[in-house]
Amino acid sequence: MLRLLFEITQEDVLFLASPLTFDPSVVEIFVALSSGASLLIVPTAVKVFPSKLAAVLFSHHRVTVLQATPTLLRRFGSQLIKSTVLSTSTSLRVLALGGEAFPSLTVLRGWREEGNRTQIFNVYGITEVSSWATFYRIPEKILNSTLKYELPVQLGCPLLGTVVEVRDTDGFRIQEGDGQVYLGGRNRVCFLDGEMTVALGTMRATGDFVTVKDGELFFLGRKDSQIKRHGKRLNIELVQQVAEGLQQVESCAVIWYNQEKVILFIVSKTELVKDDIFKELEKHLPSHAIPDELVPVDSLPFTTHGKIDVSELSRIYLNYTHLKSEHKLNGREELWEKLQHLWKSILSLSEDSLKVPDESLFLNSGGDSLKSVRLLNEIEKLVGTSVPGLLEIILSRSVLEIYSHILQAVFPDEDRTFSKNYATKRKFSDINQEETSGESLHQKSVVPLNIDNKRNAFIALSRGSQILPLNATGFLSKLEHCPSACSSDLISQPNVQKVQSLSPPACIGKSKDSTCIEKVYEAGTPAIGAETMELRVRWRSDTGKCVDASPLVVIPAVEKSSSTVYIGSHSHRMMAIDLYSGKVKWEQILGDRIESSACVSKCGNFIVVGCYNGLVYVLKSNNGEKYWTFTTEDAVKSSATMDPTTGLFHLGSHDQHAYALDIYEKKCVWKLKCGGTVFSSPCLNLIPHHLYFATLGGLLLAVDPATGNRVWRHSCGKPLFSSPRCCLQYVCIGCVDGNLLCFTHSGEQVWQFSTSEPIFSSPCTSASEQEIFFGSHDCFVYCCSMKGHLQWKFQTTSRVYSTPFAFHNHDRSDDVLLAAASTDGKLWILESKSGQLRSVYELPGEVFSSPVVWESMLIIGCRNNYVYCLDMLGSNKNNQVQSLTEYSQGV
Repeated sequence: MLRLLFEITQEDVLFLASPLTFDPSVVEIFVALSSGASLLIVPTAVKVFPSKLAAVLFSHHRVTVLQATPTLLRRFGSQLIKSTVLSTSTSLRVLALGGEAFPSLTVLRGWREEGNRTQIFNVYGITEVSSWATFYRIPEKILNSTLKYELPVQLGCPLLGTVVEVRDTDGFRIQEGDGQVYLGGRNRVCFLDGEMTVALGTMRATGDFVTVKDGELFFLGRKDSQIKRHGKRLNIELVQQVAEGLQQVESCAVIWYNQEKVILFIVSKTELVKDDIFKELEKHLPSHAIPDELVPVDSLPFTTHGKIDVSELSRIYLNYTHLKSEHKLNGREELWEKLQHLWKSILSLSEDSLKVPDESLFLNSGGDSLKSVRLLNEIEKLVGTSVPGLLEIILSRSVLEIYSHILQAVFPDEDRTFSKNYATKRKFSDINQEETSGESLHQKSVVPLNIDNKRNAFIALSRGSQILPLNATGFLSKLEHCPSACSSDLISQPNVQKVQSLSPPACIGKSKDSTCIEKVYEAGTPAIGAETMELRVRWRSDTGKCVDASPLVVIPAVEKSSSTVYIGSHSHRMMAIDLYSGKVKWEQILGDRIESSACVSKCGNFIVVGCYNGLVYVLKSNNGEKYWTFTTEDAVKSSATMDPTTGLFHLGSHDQHAYALDIYEKKCVWKLKCGGTVFSSPCLNLIPHHLYFATLGGLLLAVDPATGNRVWRHSCGKPLFSSPRCCLQYVCIGCVDGNLLCFTHSGEQVWQFSTSEPIFSSPCTSASEQEIFFGSHDCFVYCCSMKGHLQWKFQTTSRVYSTPFAFHNHDRSDDVLLAAASTDGKLWILESKSGQLRSVYELPGEVFSSPVVWESMLIIGCRNNYVYCLDMLGSNKNNQVQSLTEYSQGV
């Protein structure tokens, strides 16, 4: 059939490109013999020189039909392909490419000289069915078009007597979607590996995956090209196709080295500038697809069959790393210069810019977890050795402290004018002596509290739908209506009967697990027919600088109108604001930036908050007066949690320790080394009585809250910025590898759910504990069942860093909603059961703070320096997007 397809005559000259050990050689030989055409056989000594081979094929012997792998064609180089192989005057009438993934149309067009008339075919098949099984001729109008095609070149139609099927993972045939190709046919039977009999019609699995769209097959990649990286599936052939389309790239290849690193090898057209390549790749590839390393090579190695030699590329990379490790730095000054260069390169900062300021923080300068891993790899290659603990330092310390940490690893015997300890001392040198009186009593058992302070009845609300009713026996039954939020934390308190009256039946009842029902919604206006909601600013309060902390809302049993919002900001201010009026009740200036969210004491008389200067402040809730301060050894970004059974406060620090503080006795009850920086907030579970901490070193720790003894630990392998969240059976946490992880309280991992980008958002559970909500850097808000099955996901317009908040519609208690925020400043109100959009509101600044809802009010911080309180009003108006920046068009 190929003889007819290529219209071969005795005038044609075919090149025997394949060795006799490669089955396409059979096609070349018998197509020529059966048609009377000439077959050109070239010595290996000529084949290894692309320029000589091109002259032999197209100048001396005027080859008209070429069947080759894309790798063999690429060896000519784009300039020679365009000037000779696919030139206007070329002798080549038919070019059939197969045996590997077909080049992208962008690359193919770049190879053709204007006016070239060569017919180009994509041929596909496997040895198990006698080589080629499908073909597709690329139409001339597509080759000449300038339109961009997102999909790869299709595989085309089956050859005569060939059957092509696409099957899913369960082995069922599919007509649309992704699956594996199976080939066979009644008259296409091959005997493999000693087979003596093969049934007619046997279908062979190819190991090749395709997507079926409108009846056409589009190649995705080999099974062994599908890898899992940063929690997301990646086809490494996609990386190669994108890289090959870059202007600087002549040809390239990608390998998954030791199943650890994605390495990109490039033959460059001009002098290779790695930074430029990485910047271009970041424009076209998702973050999990960016290569770990870029290796320049003069030419790509290939096997005798004309395919990329992966084992040789691995050897080249090994030699490359050895050569780099042999490079010795010429002292501290060169290290500082190289670190500055790497910092600017990975953060895409101009090399012409001034020196990176000593106090610059990686995450605040545009970095993220994936870029931090790149910086770590580049530094370790630069110094020729691993640097223990460096990733956490990159994620949490200044560039000067990163430099100091590397110095200690690389030049341990040299005198240094500063060190990591010096940097810490420098940071705390300006702390007032009166603020450092906290005495640490490590590993002491908890003593009964003898509190003389008056106990107030109140409810405290914080991010993630966390509701803590305290001393509220008489208050709960007197509430006129259910609070706007419901949480499992309500029924985790000591007196279950007294607490449950807060929650309506719909809130406590179990919902059905509609397994694997996936609904995907995109940002836009609310769905037609859906009940809508209007958000309107009730008040806003200026804090002086960015507000990344989340609000704490305290609702007293007596005089609900005196409810208070407690929140801090980068301006060092801790503020108490009247919930209903927005009037500032008091403000207190602390020693440094505040990103930690406040926590209220058991008696209600104190507020506890961490600070960048390493201090934990205990402030009187009624006037902001400093009651006590406790000193840690580094910044405190972790928000405290209070154990209602003991009154102790638990929190973590960047000094890699967890602390239990008795604020009434003004002492540290215990201190635990966590094996990594504690960035996120601890989570308390009452039954069993566990305290959970997460570290940037990737550890999830279960701790006994009374003694500080470790119960169990699990290494997640990647940093944990997300805070753990407990429910009756499980504890869940997000990871920067894009996975939401679920564990039993005994430490057994139950399931994991994968998103396409890192998860910094902390999980939030529904009141029934049947659903869990969280956001991801992939711009989606997710809802999963407690079995780990996706229920729905909603696409926002930016990364979702903050924690969602589930609440009851104040106007309809049976209507459960979800508030979420994306970093571009948009607030999203969704239906918690379906994910449908009710309303969206745009704030005039970035948002990293998490929303808190009480009654019909939503409170949240913004990076434009303000704290906002918005009223949520039922509305049937068409315009559902409101904005302080006069944002008037739908999202």
